[in-house]
Amino acid sequence: MIARRVAVSTVAPLALLLATGLPHCLADAPALPLRTAGPSEAALPRPDAVFRMRDGYALPARIWPAGTQPARGVILALHGFTDSRDAWEYPAPALAAAGYTVVAPDQRGFGGTSTRGVWAGDQAMVDDAAELAARLRRQNPGQRLIVMGESMGGAVVMCLAARSPASADAYVLLSPAVWGRAQMDVRLRGVLWAAALVAPGWRLTGQEVPLDIAASDNREALLRLAHDPLTLHGATVGMLRGLVDLMDRAQAAAAHLPAQTLVLDGRRDQVIPPEATAAAWAKFPAAVRRGLYMSGYHLLLRDQDRALVQADILAWLDAPGGWLPSGADINAAAWSADHAWHADAAGILPAAALDGAGLRRVWPF
Repeated sequence: MIARRVAVSTVAPLALLLATGLPHCLADAPALPLRTAGPSEAALPRPDAVFRMRDGYALPARIWPAGTQPARGVILALHGFTDSRDAWEYPAPALAAAGYTVVAPDQRGFGGTSTRGVWAGDQAMVDDAAELAARLRRQNPGQRLIVMGESMGGAVVMCLAARSPASADAYVLLSPAVWGRAQMDVRLRGVLWAAALVAPGWRLTGQEVPLDIAASDNREALLRLAHDPLTLHGATVGMLRGLVDLMDRAQAAAAHLPAQTLVLDGRRDQVIPPEATAAAWAKFPAAVRRGLYMSGYHLLLRDQDRALVQADILAWLDAPGGWLPSGADINAAAWSADHAWHADAAGILPAAALDGAGLRRVWPF
């Protein structure tokens, strides 16, 4: 019994942290079969292109060509943890129809890459983003370059934008992963440190401890993500430690984002704790535009209301100083001015209220 309690007390915090990187969590869906097959065991979809990095590493990618000529710009789109290049198949057609070519690569260690399931390191991922951005600039002279990132991809974009603001003409962050150690309970930090030291190869799937976390209100999109052969259905403790390192770095980068940055978050985000998001928002320079969607979850561009988010992104790209059509910028300003929530201490579970509909955790204001 004692051993079991110790095991649960160890696994539970790590399982919660893993939920940050398993956006395919389904709050109300039936249990899904666990996929463990790697590239050598299952046929993965063929990419539209493969980008060869300076060190020879190959990044498969999907490309949605601009639907207008001349094209209005190029969007380099970076996916989240355990996700892949397929993360953009919902919003990409709309962005392409508006005149933007969308280039969505698998990041190192994800999707169809050769080291699938192995953390490459935050420096390598940021360097890849910088190299891809530079290459797309050279290949598309005279066109605007926008670098966009979701969740973990948003953290990578934050690091790139803070390090080299001129790498792109504009940056778009969607629910960026900013749950750094400073926003974690000491118990979670301790468990992560000990597990990474003793068992970095320990693989978690998110099924060890049941967690009622929904990354989106779009059941169809979540099922698609869960059954996509490019999706990783688990992560090692070493990958989780690397993800937290990246989120630490993103928090540090928050104060150094360039003015040409749009940050969008959902009030119903159950993946990134509101304390962590608020800590990043407090550091953003005043010129950084922010939007908050009252019914938005973590995967904003796969939510039922994703058309609102898409329209806001396109409107901001057209007129960075204008209002967002959905009013998300007004919501963000009201929240920032009100500070209606209190975070006296970080917790293992996000200190958020319950909305009364399914007891889903939301931003408490």
